[in-house]
Amino acid sequence: MINRHFAHIACQGVAVVLAAVTVLPAGAPSAFAAPRPPDPRSGSVHRPADDEDGVEDGNLVEAVPREDTAGKVKCTRRTGPYQRAVEKWLKLKADGKQSAADCRAVRDFQEQHGIKPAIGFAGPATWSTMQLISAKDDPNAKHKCPVRKHRVACVDLNRQLTWVQKGTEVVYGPVPMRSGRVGHATRTGWHKIYWKHKNHWSTLYDAPMPYAQFFS
Repeated sequence: MINRHFAHIACQGVAVVLAAVTVLPAGAPSAFAAPRPPDPRSGSVHRPADDEDGVEDGNLVEAVPREDTAGKVKCTRRTGPYQRAVEKWLKLKADGKQSAADCRAVRDFQEQHGIKPAIGFAGPATWSTMQLISAKDDPNAKHKCPVRKHRVACVDLNRQLTWVQKGTEVVYGPVPMRSGRVGHATRTGWHKIYWKHKNHWSTLYDAPMPYAQFFS
């Protein structure tokens, strides 16, 4: 059961998965030196120590044009990449073109949901927040993620959302996620998590990768 826009990670006993996009670790990189991943066949799971806790950042940062960050722009005139979708979600005239009324409505939404800078630019953080709100009640309303007796982590590549469900009950999420960029696409299908590390430091990218989970 594979959908090229939908990935399922079958994982018995998983408590929290794929929340990395909203969590950042505190401290120097050396403080989060990760042990070597165990043999996938061993079934070992890393148990983080108390001093490995991360710090959640509650702020959402919108990707806005550089020109709008230099001055004191209160409401941008620029059309964002998600302009039409954002207009439709806000029940505005969905013409895909920024207007003064559009900007004020988008800015009000951004201020309400803590998205900065709140200048009315219809960017990815704004659209992602709208997607999340729409999915809150029932992320699997279209029944694209299979229902199983054990816990299944569902990754929706279209909406850039992920959640964990057991049967028909959503036990975690949904939360925003980011899939791989062009050329590094996220693999779809069924996968089993074999190693989890709460405050992982990526040796490949030399960057924090909190709540990392490695799957087959």
